[in-house]
Order: sequence, then structure tokens, then C-alpha cells
Amino acid sequence: MKIAVVTDSTVFLKDDYRRREDLFIVPVPLIIDDTMYKEGIDIHVDGFYDLLNNAKTFPKTSQPSIGELFELYDNIAKEGYDAVVSIHMSSGISGFISSLKSISKEVESVNVYPFDSLLTSGPMGKMVEIALEMVEEDGMTPDVIIEKLTEVRKKVEGYIVVDDLNHLVRGGRLKNGAAIIGTLLKIKPVLCFRDGDIILSEKIRSQKKALNRVEDIVLNEIKSQPQDSSFYVIHCNNLEVAKQVEQSLLDKHPTLDVVICDFGPVVGTHLGEKAVAIGVAPKN
Repeated sequence: MKIAVVTDSTVFLKDDYRRREDLFIVPVPLIIDDTMYKEGIDIHVDGFYDLLNNAKTFPKTSQPSIGELFELYDNIAKEGYDAVVSIHMSSGISGFISSLKSISKEVESVNVYPFDSLLTSGPMGKMVEIALEMVEEDGMTPDVIIEKLTEVRKKVEGYIVVDDLNHLVRGGRLKNGAAIIGTLLKIKPVLCFRDGDIILSEKIRSQKKALNRVEDIVLNEIKSQPQDSSFYVIHCNNLEVAKQVEQSLLDKHPTLDVVICDFGPVVGTHLGEKAVAIGVAPKN
């Protein structure tokens, strides 16, 4: 069986995986001042935050059109693939995966297996990498890949420190009601993913203390052991602080697998400039 892997443009992938012929990336639309952009095609991290900060109206993200999805899957079928494992950003921050699940059975040209990563960016990229490695194994089936990804997902974590809660509040992506309190108190909250939703986990007074707390959580309080994990320091136009977090992690555990990456425009729209996150996924 020939299996392709599909993901969306909010993913972070290392270049050797991104160049794979059996990987297909769906661009996610972003609307700024009535102009629609497609992430990774006509809008990139470079220059995005200037657009975001100068936008006259609050930017909106959208879902790829159903027609585009059907066309993509049909084209994949024409390339000789029998099945597609389609791994996408959390259902808690986008309705995309829910829409895909509802229409996947209507695709006649190829069998589509949707998978909700419950996160995005680097940790989702790790799931994509695992799927791409598995499709190369003789006799592999989509069901086995989905089963493996489900087990990996149980050990994936994501913690975020945002500079300004307004983006999450206005975009409706923060699920618990403490956001307004956070804004009034000028705190730097620790947010986390829970069952795919972004929720307020702890309230801390400064970004430095909040990031130190996140480091402590990912090194000491999650299911995966540090030596068995890949760490992603993910930022929204805040590379200097991301490098500081990376160094702090390595100071505590010099052999850690740490990668710095950025959130793309779609997730950056919801988190706002200067947000920094640490994502954790099992190495293998």
C-alpha cells in the first residue's frame, strides 16, 4: 500500500522531511484588512508582524476550502497513492480537522485518515515525521500509523507565555474565563493545551518568571522524561528570548534535544507578537 502524509502550514518540519515527495502541505488562509493570504505561499513570518500590528481590523484565520481539499486528495490519488494520513492543527484552535473528518468519507479517489494533533507547530511536526518514517516500512497500513500517533499524542505537551492576552481573547481561542483578569492585572500567564484547547494554567507576574516556570514544568512535571523527549522553543518574532530559553534548558540538561522554531502567521495571529512556547514530544 502506498501512503501519503498531508499536514497544514502551521506545522514546523525540518528541511529533510519538508522535501519529501510523499508529504503534502495545505496552506491555511489568513485575512488581514479584507485581503486573503495563504500561509507559506504569499505570507510568511518575515513582514507578517508589521501587517498584524498595523492592521485596521483584527485579522481572521479561515479554513482551506473543501474544494481545495478534494482537489489535493484527487491529485494525490493520481500520483498512485492508495491512502492519506492527514495530520492537522488542534481542533481547539481551528475547525479544520472537524470539517475534514466530516467530508473525508466523501473522497472517492483515495482513502483519507484524518488525525487531530491537539497541538500545532513543532510537536505536530514530530507526529508528521513519525508518520513519514512509518510509511516507508513494508506492509504498513494507515490504521497502524494512526494507532502509533494516538500513543505519541498522549505524551505531547505545549506551554505558552503570551505578551498580550487580547489576541487570544478577541480571537475566541482562550477557553477559560480568567483572560479578562489576566489583562487587568498585567500578568504574563502560563497557558497550556488541554485536550486541544488553550487554557490558562497559572498566573505569573513577569515573562521571565513565567518562562522559568514553564521550563520547570517541561523538565520535571510532564509524562515524558527529558532524555526521551524533543523540545521545541517556539516564538512569535521573539528570537532573542527564545535563544535565552534554549540556553537555559541546555544549562540544566546539556544533552537535551532542543530546536528553536517560530509560529507562522496563522498561529501568530492568535497568540500575538512576542509569545514564546515550549513544546515537548517523544523522540521516538
